[in-house]
Amino acid sequence: MTTAYSIAQRFVGMKEVLGASSNPAILAMLRLDNAWPSGDDVPWCSAFVNYVAWILRLPRSKDLRARSWLTVGVPLSLRECAPAYDVVILKRGAGEQPGPERIDAPGHVGFFGGMDGEFILVLGGNQGDSVSLARFHADSFLGARRLA
Repeated sequence: MTTAYSIAQRFVGMKEVLGASSNPAILAMLRLDNAWPSGDDVPWCSAFVNYVAWILRLPRSKDLRARSWLTVGVPLSLRECAPAYDVVILKRGAGEQPGPERIDAPGHVGFFGGMDGEFILVLGGNQGDSVSLARFHADSFLGARRLA
């Protein structure tokens, strides 16, 4: 069965281009709903999730802010998340961060890959400047959404 996660896996290893050049695939993702990014050196995790959702004709945030995904789909708790089917939204940055009611604060978004102890596995873009599977502490969890 084709899922957002299975489509996202096809992009694993795609990276930003160092220097003045940009990866054209990442630029296409960034510009799907926004004209302003001129390079791949901007946060693009939300652009990646929007692009995968666009491919599957799923609901999208159409916004480059990671926390914009808190307004899309059906809200879920972390315990309700199903690997391969759901989007997770996380806090980003050190120190005290605002809660999920604040959409314009730093965040990160990707596809839920499961749990590894106290860590959330996230398949996403802009993780180490590439598409990868990464671990994030469960304390950074802001919310999750089921898109379909």
